Amino acid sequence: MTGVNWTLVRNFTAFWIFGLANNYAFVIMLSAAEDIMDKQNNKNNSVSDKNCEPTITSRHCSAVSTGVVLLADILPELFIKAAFPFFLLRMPFGIRHLIICLTQAGSYFLVAFSQNIAMSLLGVALADASSGLGELSYLALSSHFSSNMISAWSSGTGGAGIIGSLAYAGLTEPHLANLSPKTALLVMLIVPILFAITYWFLMVVPPSVHTVNILKPKTWLNPKILENGKGSLNEAMSKSPSIESDMPEKTVSVTHKPRKLSFAEKLKLLKTLLPYMIPLAVVYIAEYIINQGVTELIFFNCSHGFSLSRSSQYRWYQVLYQLGVFISRSSINVVELPKFALYILPVLQMANAIFFFLSAVYWFIPHISIVFHN
Repeated sequence: MTGVNWTLVRNFTAFWIFGLANNYAFVIMLSAAEDIMDKQNNKNNSVSDKNCEPTITSRHCSAVSTGVVLLADILPELFIKAAFPFFLLRMPFGIRHLIICLTQAGSYFLVAFSQNIAMSLLGVALADASSGLGELSYLALSSHFSSNMISAWSSGTGGAGIIGSLAYAGLTEPHLANLSPKTALLVMLIVPILFAITYWFLMVVPPSVHTVNILKPKTWLNPKILENGKGSLNEAMSKSPSIESDMPEKTVSVTHKPRKLSFAEKLKLLKTLLPYMIPLAVVYIAEYIINQGVTELIFFNCSHGFSLSRSSQYRWYQVLYQLGVFISRSSINVVELPKFALYILPVLQMANAIFFFLSAVYWFIPHISIVFHN
């Protein structure tokens, strides 16, 4: 009977935490979107922030929508994923990880202590930049390990949504921890600390991963192992004994370069993907119109809102949204939908968006439970 491969266990756990921690700040910023906007409008200490409203006499409208937080929580990552792969090849994973942890911690501090909308959005943008750089880095890092690390990463990113939104809602809920949004954000600093500990103390670094010695500047960049089409990961691994029996030996050869496609050929390939890209894009557009556009305008009084304050209602919307995301992504190997569902689901999602938009305008939904179930 073979013993437990503790190296594999440690690395699997590490990559699960990488996925969780990398997406955590992104989720927190979306969950805190209304609190971030309300703080800059001096509404954070209002009675409606702590208590439910017996009767609703006016609408809650802000000059700046929570959708602005969504933009700040997406655009930096898009830029990083498009531009940074050209600059990251020589940057060691250890340095990348340090930058990611510091950037994520800085985002919590900036949003917690912000004095204006611009400062708040800068903090949100830092959180997203950290997430984008992390996705590029940890997926690349996983190539030095067994394929199990990809599933660990994926599971961690899925858990980030429900764990992050639930943690923020629970910490700020008056019926539970009853912390202010500022204090709740500062509590979240435990995540980048856990993030740092995981890389440097939990993960077992394989010999193929370049390590940095802070006292030796020459180690601050990755060596050019694969110059002139020669070299292999085996060369790097031979410099120190193997530490992972689960890590397959890999040899990389770049002597046979793939043919470069012309722009016209790339467009032709893109056309074949449009039947899949367009429905997915429609789903995401409708999803974020609902989540960051109109739900902040849908709230209920005490008797129809489970005695939740207006701010609490928004936070619990986020929790249930993330729960739905987690369930749908986890069911991919359990439920196989027919191909026509690819075109039905965008229609249903757009119908949801129209339904919630009309509800925000005319207030015809009688109880918050209907919103929760949608």
